[in-house]
Amino acid sequence: MSSLLVVSAHAGDFVWRAAGAIALATARGDRAKVLCLTYGERGESAKAWREGKQLEEIKQLRRAEATNAAEVLGAEIEFLDAGDYPLLETPELIDRIVRVYREVEPSVVLTHPLVDPYNQDHPAAARMALHARVLAQAVGYDAPGDPLGAPPVFFFEPHQPEQCDFKPDVLLDITSVFDAKRKAMECLPAQQHMWDYYTDLAKRRGVQLKRNAGPNLGLPHNTMGEAYMRLYPQVTEVLA
Repeated sequence: MSSLLVVSAHAGDFVWRAAGAIALATARGDRAKVLCLTYGERGESAKAWREGKQLEEIKQLRRAEATNAAEVLGAEIEFLDAGDYPLLETPELIDRIVRVYREVEPSVVLTHPLVDPYNQDHPAAARMALHARVLAQAVGYDAPGDPLGAPPVFFFEPHQPEQCDFKPDVLLDITSVFDAKRKAMECLPAQQHMWDYYTDLAKRRGVQLKRNAGPNLGLPHNTMGEAYMRLYPQVTEVLA
């Protein structure tokens, strides 16, 4: 059984950016685990703050929303409650991520791109995810489990890709699981303004997917897609 690890800065990021990939993995019978470094309680919960809710109440609200979304997608979810705005990179937090790598032994890793001028928590999460991946590979690193292999890393699409040096080289067909993605998005009413934005984005990526696949695959008119950017080279014996 393969396994997918998604390292998400905030409680909602994995839903908007990677819910399709997660749902496809679990539909195949693969394990999928989402690691939320924070709840997004300070920077991504404006509606709750305006309603007069307090910090701990907002944390629990976002935890419940993200847990419900993960359940819809068939994924496990873990929260590190590291605090957002700012999300600080610390040796202790990186070590906690290493231990998740060793436990999950992911076949594939998804996380944020390394550039985002609008939200520094996102590249901070990506840097820690990559740092932890390297440490988890080290035979001598003091953490439970066997040393990690070399799982490929894919950056999922940021909210404003043009500003984040995001040039997708992988288009993922999520048509068969898009209903699950939409249902997972609707588990996050704290960011309801994102529901239609990411539905429309999936339509646009679906159009691009069909164009790049060519007419012979016979993809349906309503093809839905997610875009990714691969960090490390693909290893193959056949160019395809």
